[in-house]
Amino acid sequence: MEQRISLITLGVADLKRSREFYERLGWRRSMTKAEDIVFFRLGGMGLALYPRSNLANDANLAPDGHGFCGISLAYNTRSREEVDVIMSQAQSAGAKLLKPAQPAFWGGYSGYFSDPDGFLWEVAWNPDFRVMPDGGITIPD
Repeated sequence: MEQRISLITLGVADLKRSREFYERLGWRRSMTKAEDIVFFRLGGMGLALYPRSNLANDANLAPDGHGFCGISLAYNTRSREEVDVIMSQAQSAGAKLLKPAQPAFWGGYSGYFSDPDGFLWEVAWNPDFRVMPDGGITIPD
């Protein structure tokens, strides 16, 4: 198996609400004619929004899981100041602020918000990670 992730799919409670949230963040949909699923292109990978019950059914699981699922998504910024801008933009789009941006123990600056379905997003500036023009990051050896 190659070391990569092609697509992250979030099982959402209300597809329209979630789509509108990400669109308010300024994200543009791909495959706009697709029904019952929403895609956003993220550089060389994608984010999909899919009804939680459909996603659980597809994986032969019960859809009623809840609480912290042990995962967060991260948006790395090119500067410390950009963290505050993105956090503010997320709140304006309807995100719930979980942890205000602040200096991190690892030497960077980060905060957390959650989307309408409670998925965690970390917004972080890491002085050791270079953000490329296409949004990809370089992780040092």
